[in-house]
Amino acid sequence: MESENRGILYSMKKYVIITAAAFLYAVGVSLFTDPNNMAPGGVTGIAIILSRILPIGTGTFIMLLNIPILIFGVWKFGIALTVSTIYATVLISAFTNVLASYGAATDDIFLAALAGGTLTAVSIGVIFRAGATTGGLDIIVKALRLHFPHLKTGKIFFCADALVVTLSGIVFRDLNAALYAAISAICTSVVMDIVLYGRDEAKLLYIISSRPEQIAGRLLIDLDLGVTYINGQGAYSGDNKKVIMCVVKKPVSPRAEEIVKQEDPESFMIITSATEVFGEGYKSYFSERV
Repeated sequence: MESENRGILYSMKKYVIITAAAFLYAVGVSLFTDPNNMAPGGVTGIAIILSRILPIGTGTFIMLLNIPILIFGVWKFGIALTVSTIYATVLISAFTNVLASYGAATDDIFLAALAGGTLTAVSIGVIFRAGATTGGLDIIVKALRLHFPHLKTGKIFFCADALVVTLSGIVFRDLNAALYAAISAICTSVVMDIVLYGRDEAKLLYIISSRPEQIAGRLLIDLDLGVTYINGQGAYSGDNKKVIMCVVKKPVSPRAEEIVKQEDPESFMIITSATEVFGEGYKSYFSERV
């Protein structure tokens, strides 16, 4: 009984999150990109273009274009995922049509591109994290990542969006609008990857020293860092060495460097950026891979 209650509460929370995110998505489209003649990409961008050709609302086109994609989603991912996706898609379509009557929130097309792209990206990221999609390219992207997991969601969206942006420039015959739509698409790509994967802001350190135990000890105690020894051998000397490897969050990196300098000024240290870090203290691989 208790587990059933937890399941109900989880479902309620999930759909509340999806509802809020769908509204946020519609705000980005109806108040920023659409009224400023920007089609930043995806099915929504195609819907904006079509709404200028035929007297049908953008939200309605979003729903119509999603029908065959949702059918594909049921076949590929099953009804469980697709129910929540249908829910998100219907809400986005409805909210988009309702908010369209309010017109543009700003006449500054640059601000509209940034705001629209950011709101759309945050919405898509939140819905992805809730275990659903916003329909459209989201389903296609999710299918692609099953076969190519190394590809980042934002990058795939950007490639698809570039095609739609190019088409919008041709249809609208407005290069400025197309360029601002491209800015919005870039903003969406960057923000989406931040929402989905986070910014690790981490540094990867390799330290070769004659005092590895002392350095490792201080990194463990003073900074509470995880430290790993890698067995190495000098190519010229043939001497066996302990190479220290550790990942530190960016704000802590200067303190780690100072410890190395204090313990062995003659040490050899390589510092590089870690774009993604999974594990204790950072991200869970299973929860972050969307």
